[in-house]
Amino acid sequence: MYQVNEKGYYGSFGGAYIPEMLYPNVEELRLCYLDIMNDAGFKTEFDNLLRDYVGRPSPLYLASRLSAHYRMKIYLKREDLNHTGAHKINNTLGQILLAKRLGKKRIIAETGAGQHGVATATVCALMGLECIVYMGEVDIDRQAPNVARMKLLGATVIPALCGSRTLKDATNEAIRDWINNPIDTHYIIGSVVGPHPYPDMVARFQSVISAEIRAQLLSHEGRETPDYVLACVGGGSNAAGAFYHFLNDESVKLIAVEAAGKGIDTGHSAATMVLGKPGIIHGSKTMLMQTSDGQITEPYSISAGLDYPGVGPVHAHLFKSGRASFVSVTDDEALAAAFLCCKLEGIIPALESAHALAHLEKMKANETDVVVLNLSGRGDKDLATYMKHQNL
Repeated sequence: MYQVNEKGYYGSFGGAYIPEMLYPNVEELRLCYLDIMNDAGFKTEFDNLLRDYVGRPSPLYLASRLSAHYRMKIYLKREDLNHTGAHKINNTLGQILLAKRLGKKRIIAETGAGQHGVATATVCALMGLECIVYMGEVDIDRQAPNVARMKLLGATVIPALCGSRTLKDATNEAIRDWINNPIDTHYIIGSVVGPHPYPDMVARFQSVISAEIRAQLLSHEGRETPDYVLACVGGGSNAAGAFYHFLNDESVKLIAVEAAGKGIDTGHSAATMVLGKPGIIHGSKTMLMQTSDGQITEPYSISAGLDYPGVGPVHAHLFKSGRASFVSVTDDEALAAAFLCCKLEGIIPALESAHALAHLEKMKANETDVVVLNLSGRGDKDLATYMKHQNL
């Protein structure tokens, strides 16, 4: 009901709206990805690398002081403890193994906050493949540590200089590159966006998160299902992974937290579900922030990873169907939640994850309710922003 159908749609969202030059690449992926992912040799190699290279399973941590503060039982799924510091490595590792089996020699990627770029550069170094990462000029300035990491790992970082010079524009540049280099290049898309089969493929690679949550909760609580699963959403890969194995269990409430920026009605926001309507971006039909004549509205968030005018089609379907609740959090609320997490738990979260943390303040949960929050990344990359606002 909530998974992709054979035509690449989640309900009325999804599909593959692509230029003719990309059809062979996307069709090759569509025809091969499930067979490769289900191959026993692939699964063994992927699982071994997740364990021995990434460091999975990531811990499910009972945050006792946050729990006492908010008067509910809060578990943090510690994706921030993965190698490279975020959930992004799960997907890049899977896609690099798939790309090698397809005989690709060159890898391209887009990145916003830089975590996907770092994860892509990491797996390219691991597998000995050329790596080109497109990143908006604005994001290059505000995520300098991750740019340095990518370069140290051997990647070429190319700035996107058009538009808002953020994630949307980096994605545009990566697609242009793929059109110009269709034979030997694989595009590792970093979220559940893009033409089919990317949203489904990325969600499957990230579904390790919810698979682990089920097993870990059984150990911690004697049950596999929480009352709530909470995750931030830009494109939405960490949320897709955290929700995946709970989608068909209606007893689990799914909450996706978007970036309200400076406020929903300020013109400086990335709250797609409030401000958007159906449209096509980067190869799929989804919910999209746009003007009355269909021009994409420039998004804004203090968090580079949430600074995107759309969401993945799976999330558009979860929103329209009512299966998941979509809420939004402002810059100031996210910053305050990040500082509280630092103070109470000794964990510096990524600004993206801080948006999910901020929603805890607004939840109407009971003291006995079990809330699993996907802490999608660590805050090293955001230290300059935190220092600037530490007296908020």
